[in-house]
Order: sequence, then C-alpha cells, then structure tokens
Amino acid sequence: MSGKPRLHYFNGRGRMESIRWLLAAAGVEFEESYLEKKEDLTKLQKDGSLLFQQVPMVEIDGMKLVQTRAICNYIATKYSLYGKDLKERALIDMYVEGMFDLNELLMTYEIQPAEKKEQHFANMMDKAENRYFPVFEKVLKDHGKDFLVGNQLSRADVQLLEILLMAEEFKPDILAKFPLLQSFKARLSNIPTIKKFLQPGSQRKPPSDEDIIDKTMKIFY
Repeated sequence: MSGKPRLHYFNGRGRMESIRWLLAAAGVEFEESYLEKKEDLTKLQKDGSLLFQQVPMVEIDGMKLVQTRAICNYIATKYSLYGKDLKERALIDMYVEGMFDLNELLMTYEIQPAEKKEQHFANMMDKAENRYFPVFEKVLKDHGKDFLVGNQLSRADVQLLEILLMAEEFKPDILAKFPLLQSFKARLSNIPTIKKFLQPGSQRKPPSDEDIIDKTMKIFY
C-alpha cells in the first residue's frame, strides 16, 4: 500500500469533493477507489470498513476515517489548515459550518424531483446572495486580510472558494455585488496547489450530469 491517502466514493463530487479540495490545497497526492455498482458499497459495508455503513471513507495514516467533517478536521489539522490557536479554530469551525449548510443546498439540487427543482433553485440562490455571501464579504472587510482567519490559508478559505465556484456554475454573475469575494476568488485561485487543482485533468470533479446521478442512485438506493 502506498503512503498516499485513498478515497472511497463514487466518481463524482458529492460529500467527497470538499475532502479532495483540502488535500489538493495542502499539496497532498491522493488515490481514489470508485464505487461503480451497489456491490462495491456492500463489500465495504460487510468487511467492516465503514463504521456507520456510509461513504465517504478515506484511508489515511493507518485509519479508515468516515464522516465528512471528521475527515476534513483531520486533514486540516495534519496539514496546518486549522488556524494557530483555539480562537482561530473556533472561527474556522463557525464559518465552515455555515458553508456546509449552503453546500448542502447546492449539492442536492441535482437530485430534486422535477417538480421541486425550480423552488429549490430559487431558495438556494436567495440564501447564497442574501444570507451567506454577505456574511463572508463582511468577514473579509472587517478582518482586512487576504484570508478569512488569521493571516494564513485555512480550510475555511479553501471551502469558501469551492462554494463560490460551485455557485457561479448555477449563476455566473452571482458575485456581482460582492467585490471582496471576487478578489478573494482570484487570489485563492492563484495559490499554486489550488491553481493546479483547477486545471483540466486534475482530480477535481465536474458538475454531475444525468449519467452520474443515475449511476449514483443505483449504488445508494
């Protein structure tokens, strides 16, 4: 077994994408084992690899970690993306929890029933533009630094960039009213490890299409 973390998930974004982003931003190479069919998931469940019978699961440092937040916490701590002290960590946690709430809305849009998609879309765009993005615009303004917390890259920055780019896929001009978020996006996108992850051919996953959604539903349901 190589020393690289191994990610177990389907070949798409879902809950693993934030984990991919964190590893990539930290400059950590990782390998992926894709679930292709329901039997692949069942095998992991039966051999005891999944503590709560769910993926994502990441093999790292001799452990089989599950639960997205726990995995992200571990990676962020291991690779110095979790602030310099308890207070910074509390801020990072607070910001990231808000991001997870928005991310959940963006992530689940594709699996909404046809008759609920329009309402879901309107709701998530409203929340992004009127609840979440104004918060982070204000945080950047009040903090006055290049990053959300302290003066170094943290998981909060990485995960905010992921969400900004995802929101732009739904609505390209969504950042029009947020000049500090626009400059934050440009600045973060030029960090070498992140820039590499944003290039074609990286392990970053594209938006889910109908084929991916159909395949995923067959694995999990």
